[in-house]
Amino acid sequence: MDILEINKILSNQLRLNILDWLKTPEDHFPAHKELGHFNDGVCVQYIGTKAGISQSTVSSYLSSMQKVGLITATRHGKWTYYKRNEEVIRNYIEHLSENL
Repeated sequence: MDILEINKILSNQLRLNILDWLKTPEDHFPAHKELGHFNDGVCVQYIGTKAGISQSTVSSYLSSMQKVGLITATRHGKWTYYKRNEEVIRNYIEHLSENL
């Protein structure tokens, strides 16, 4: 886990919002019509719409968050779904707690 890279990702309010929304997706997004549940996360389109940013910007944000392990992606056909990686988030918080 690269703490400095995670810190860079978390220094952006919109990326923090995305992590917050993904914590309880049922409170922030409609279930995707193809799946009808959030087991695999939320599709890029819904995240971008809620964030009010372009598809390319949301894709860039999600890619950087996935690169440091904060979120995971699952593909279903043409849709990619993102959800939080709770283990990495927990380890990050523990590391901060132990080392700061």
